[in-house]
Amino acid sequence: MISLLGSLGLVASLAGALVLTVRGIRVSRRGPGPDLVGPARILIVGSVVAMGAMQLALVTDDFSLSYVANHHSTSTPFPFDVATAWAALEGSILLWGLVLAGFTWAAVSRYRRAPDQLAGGAMAVMGGVGIFFYGLMLTVANPFEVCIEAARIGCLSSSPWPLASVQAPLEGPGPNPLLQNHLLMAIHPPMLYLGYVGLTVPFAYAVSALALGRGGAEWLRRSHRATLVAWSFLTIGIVLGGWWAYEVLSWGGYWAWDPVENASLMPWLVATAFLHSALVQRRRGMLQAWNFVLVISAFALTILGTFLTRSGTINSVHSFTQSAIGPALLGFLVLVLVGSFTLFSTRAHLVSTSPRLESFVSREGSFLINNLLLSVYAFVVLIGTTYPLILEAFTGTQVGVGEPFYNRLAVPLSYGLLLVMGIGPVTPWRRASGETIWRRTRGPGVIALGAGLMTGSTVTRNGWVILAVTLGVFVVSSSLGLLLEQTRRRRERTGESRISALRDVVVGGDTAFWAGQLSHAGVVLVAVGIAFAANLGMHAEIQLSPGETTEFEGYRVTYESPFRRTEPGKVTQGARITVFENDSLLAVMEPAANYFGGDTTGVSTPDVLTRPGGDLYVTLLKLAPDSATLTLDTSPLIWLIWLGGLITAGGGAWSISARRATEPIREASPDLAHV
Repeated sequence: MISLLGSLGLVASLAGALVLTVRGIRVSRRGPGPDLVGPARILIVGSVVAMGAMQLALVTDDFSLSYVANHHSTSTPFPFDVATAWAALEGSILLWGLVLAGFTWAAVSRYRRAPDQLAGGAMAVMGGVGIFFYGLMLTVANPFEVCIEAARIGCLSSSPWPLASVQAPLEGPGPNPLLQNHLLMAIHPPMLYLGYVGLTVPFAYAVSALALGRGGAEWLRRSHRATLVAWSFLTIGIVLGGWWAYEVLSWGGYWAWDPVENASLMPWLVATAFLHSALVQRRRGMLQAWNFVLVISAFALTILGTFLTRSGTINSVHSFTQSAIGPALLGFLVLVLVGSFTLFSTRAHLVSTSPRLESFVSREGSFLINNLLLSVYAFVVLIGTTYPLILEAFTGTQVGVGEPFYNRLAVPLSYGLLLVMGIGPVTPWRRASGETIWRRTRGPGVIALGAGLMTGSTVTRNGWVILAVTLGVFVVSSSLGLLLEQTRRRRERTGESRISALRDVVVGGDTAFWAGQLSHAGVVLVAVGIAFAANLGMHAEIQLSPGETTEFEGYRVTYESPFRRTEPGKVTQGARITVFENDSLLAVMEPAANYFGGDTTGVSTPDVLTRPGGDLYVTLLKLAPDSATLTLDTSPLIWLIWLGGLITAGGGAWSISARRATEPIREASPDLAHV
């Protein structure tokens, strides 16, 4: 019955997407009239029913579903039983469909307040995307197939027909051990999917505007909130993914330039560029063609990311399945790219009528440089990620693109972005005089150089760390200097107190601008955290007998004893160690290996001691009756990465709720005639 319920939900969602597409096309051609709310309601209700059916099957251990039988077990604890719904291919596509339905409903709700042809076309595009993904779920990625041939553990054969004769196994293997070894597994994928799928909204409005031959910034205005929501969640998803890798994968790192990690970074970089250039178009009517290219690219990269994650094309810690979904996703990606850019090429003359840049020494110029750096960054990551796949596909030769390639190009680009982040916000629009820029950057520059010299004389002489601190302090002090200048001007104009003037500048003024500066501060913290952790961390591999002690970077580490612990769904074996500093006990740490279900290899689980100066990271390599082999790592200031990432996303969240800026946003070029 659960299979039938879930399948009916998918069928209803597909039907809703089909009707929404047809009616959206009619609205885009003839104007408001056909009802779009009804099919959108069917779409989201069907999606909720389908996901509800999957969750019901998981929490009740219904192994009649092949997906549950192959990815769940009776011993899977909460919340990993719930998270199993997106732990494998079919379930992750089901989650995609649910999130898409949510964004579609939000977009249709906005359409009800302002129904017109532009919104109708966007709803048609979103419905078309829904047709593809719900079609996937009813064909090559069906999460509700029933098990018709059971193995001792799991399902051997399944049928998409929900009323087929069922032969359910008594037990399943459970989720991949890596996916039930940390709570972040339950949070990280939904955050990423909210980011991925949310980019469908600006893509839909962009395609609608192109199809209707409309320039101007109306499509940007209508999709702006959804873009910010998607970008904020994508930011959180990437940060939590790095945190998960750091806490679970036992290698002491958070980013390995894994192709699937890159798959989330690429759309984030392009979406970040899009947010900046969209602001320029809304303020000055510039970069119209650039915005269309960016938003199409960002959406295409989300499809590429899904292909890399779920097709089994690459070997990655994220790639758990292989199926026929790969060709389907690749075909959809080609359709999106060819269709969108063909449409763009036919409308390029209508969307390239923006005013020319008056001067590179201006806010617009800094945004343009920022976007070029972000785009080059994304292109570098794209080449490094796809080149091995393309080469193998055409020649059969297997090559790897490793960390040195990315760092050689990405590190200079990152420092360039920091520099632009410090100069751009304090540069006036249209044209800036050298005197104005010097006045606004002189003080921050002196403070930044002082911070760099202090870092070099008291902390480290590593050039990358000193440069990161210098540029980071420059970015933050530039923003603070501008804030103080605007506060002073307001006090002179109104006579109010310093606190009231500061509040009115931030909250009553251009709140979206200051929300952006908060995100910039978060990026600075991430950059400084990466510089310290990557360049100043120390590593050692040791073997200790019970009671034996070693010294490591100011810590005294003693191996006390082995331990074994049986918990619901897993067995933990590890080494209990004590960590002292200056004869003071800091912590009792338990690096271990977790064994889930019938897994005999174990998942190595590090233990992390977090302190203000950074982490002590301890991993168990081998446990013998008379010794334990451990790796010890220090990660200076690595917590700045997690904090900075959350602050960056927080700036996006603040901007979502920000009131309209006091500086009016005008349409620099009117909508153009239909073609």
